[in-house]
Amino acid sequence: MRKQTGSLVLVGTGYRFAGQVTLEALACLQKADKLFYLSSAVTANWLASVNPTAESLEDCYTDGKDRQLIYQEMVERILIPVRKGLNVCAAFYGHPGVLVDSGHEAIRRARREGYPARMFPGVSAQDCLIADLGFDPLDGCQSYEATDFITRRRRFDKSAALILWQIAAIGIETYSASQGNWSPQGLKLLTDILLRSYPAGHRVIVYEAVEYPMCAPVIQRIALKRLPHARVTPESTLFIPPAEKPGIDTRTLRQLQRLP
Repeated sequence: MRKQTGSLVLVGTGYRFAGQVTLEALACLQKADKLFYLSSAVTANWLASVNPTAESLEDCYTDGKDRQLIYQEMVERILIPVRKGLNVCAAFYGHPGVLVDSGHEAIRRARREGYPARMFPGVSAQDCLIADLGFDPLDGCQSYEATDFITRRRRFDKSAALILWQIAAIGIETYSASQGNWSPQGLKLLTDILLRSYPAGHRVIVYEAVEYPMCAPVIQRIALKRLPHARVTPESTLFIPPAEKPGIDTRTLRQLQRLP
């Protein structure tokens, strides 16, 4: 395959305005021949000051349009200038590889077509959650997109934390600005499924990272049975603390104690 001149890099802008952009990501933003982004309005203004070629992908979202078609359109928009020989940077809020289907697909397609493509890490909502809730994922952590969690019969461990993303948009396949991609029925269904495994009074947290450093994160502590009545937005994430202590494999523990 002949060597191509175009290239693609994906970066994350984090969740807090500008301050969570890594130096590595900033260099990519500045050097790109063409910059695409999906971010808040405030971050968009900052990106335009960093690189005058900055172009939003927000207009790919159209009311009633299938979300998968939206992501495919984004991929094609990103790859067109790559194929023209430009060095393209695509910036997404948070981490560019977390809940960004279009980013992963753009990387795969660019590489299949012979263009160099790579992704740089960013500060994700999970990183913010870990800091704001004072939770160490190495104590045990399971993380799923909420619709995936309830439709694929995921097996999970009640002795480890469970994180469920996009709890407002369960089962929603089309984009709707007017309805805010909000499904109360989906949240009720999720609650009913969780109640099969957790006590009704088990305390869970509805969490939202914040964009501005002077603002406090949204942390709603609520009994699981009350989850359908929580204040939920498209940015809400559900954090379920462990409901029991993990068991100890005494046989393995004795083997460890005999090791030299």
